[in-house]
Parts: sequence; structure tokens; C-alpha cells
Amino acid sequence: MKKVFLSVIIPCYNEEANLQKGVLAELAGYLSKQKYSWEVIISDDGSTDASKKIVKNYIANSQQFLLLANIHGGKAFALKSGIEKAQGEIILTADMDQSTPIKELEKLLPWFKKGFPIVIGSRGLVRKGTAWYRKLMTIGFRMIRGVFLLGEINDTQCGFKAYRTEVIKSIFPKLEIFKDIKEVKGWRVSAIDVELLFLAQKKGYKIKEIQVEWQNRDLSKTKQHNFLRESQNMFFEVIRVKLNDWRGKYV
Repeated sequence: MKKVFLSVIIPCYNEEANLQKGVLAELAGYLSKQKYSWEVIISDDGSTDASKKIVKNYIANSQQFLLLANIHGGKAFALKSGIEKAQGEIILTADMDQSTPIKELEKLLPWFKKGFPIVIGSRGLVRKGTAWYRKLMTIGFRMIRGVFLLGEINDTQCGFKAYRTEVIKSIFPKLEIFKDIKEVKGWRVSAIDVELLFLAQKKGYKIKEIQVEWQNRDLSKTKQHNFLRESQNMFFEVIRVKLNDWRGKYV
């Protein structure tokens, strides 16, 4: 069996509208032109719309796409399921809406040869298609989070991140969120990116942040976002990570 170089992991929760606009074909079109071997793992988070059906129909004749069906536990659990299954040397996590297009991977890959085991995308402050109040909330979160954790990183929340597989597989299962294993209802938000990057930094792994193209392309209307509640959840999650560190849980 040919060794896989790149594993792309995409969590999926009620992404019917994004899938219908052809994001899987967009991924396949780009990756099929590359010289390296690849796989795309769609890790479904208990979708209640037609997402799984659309993915199944698309990947029926493709050996390089895989669909994982999970109970609804939130993005962290969907990512964990995909990471456990991944066979590539490099793992890229990306969002289904492709707000950061897959071609931006070209900006991340060269940094692995320079010795960085973790290379993360950064959306910058100019985020096309984002409402002004969301931009303000983002700035506020960045300022508050920077006081407690990862002050040198501008954007911890961009979903476009790449890792050496052995690094991400060693760190991800240690996240505290996985001690609360249960099925949940609705859209679940957590600061897994903050906890993951903090733990990686604590273990001495170098992290490179690269600005990538980003424009809001999310068409999904079924995720039931509540931005105020999400912001509150994110704040308490950051505090939780800091408290965990003080209590010695990341030793």
C-alpha cells in the first residue's frame, strides 16, 4: 500500500449547504494535481441534515475519501476521530466551507522542512464577509486570551492548521475536553485550538503562524450559532485551560 503524505481532516456538522456548492470537488480537483499522495477524511459530528448522504454519494467511487460517522459530541470529538484514522505524514485540519481554500496549503508545507512540527493559518484582521460585531468580538477575544495564554499568536481559532502526524497524535488525546465524553445537543463550541497549541508549546514544539487567504464562504444555516453565548463559552474555556495548567494537569 502506498504511503500517504497528506491527510486532510474536515469535521462536518450540518454542512448540507456547503457540500451542495461543491467543496468536495474543489478539494479533489486541487489535490489530484499534486505530486504527493493524499487522503481526505470527512468526520461527521452527528449531522441531522443531508450532509452524510451527500458525502456518501460523492465518495462512493473514491478510495481517497473516507466518511466517519460519529455521535454528536462537538468539533473536538470529530477531529479526534479523524486524527486517529489518519495515515498521512502531515495532517491538515480544515473547515468544510473552504473559507480558507485548500490551495493555501502551499504556504504551510515549506515550513515543515524548516523544522516546524506545527504550522497554523492566520486570518488577519481583515476578514471578508464577516459582520462588524464579529470582528469586534474577535479582537476582544484575542486581547483577553493573550493576557492568559499564547500572547505571541495572533489567531488561534483559524481552522486551517497543519501538523506532523506523530506530534498531533501524541497531544490531541491529552486535551481535558475528552474527559467529558457525552453526546450533546446543538452547536457545541470549545477552545480546543487554544488548549492544543498551549499544550504543544508547553512540550517544546515550535509553532509557525502564517497568514492565509480567508473569506467567509459558510452557507450553512443549520448550525444555530449564538455568537454572544459562544464568546462567553470561549472565555471560560481559556480560563479553564489556565487553571488546568496551574493545577499541574498538563505535566
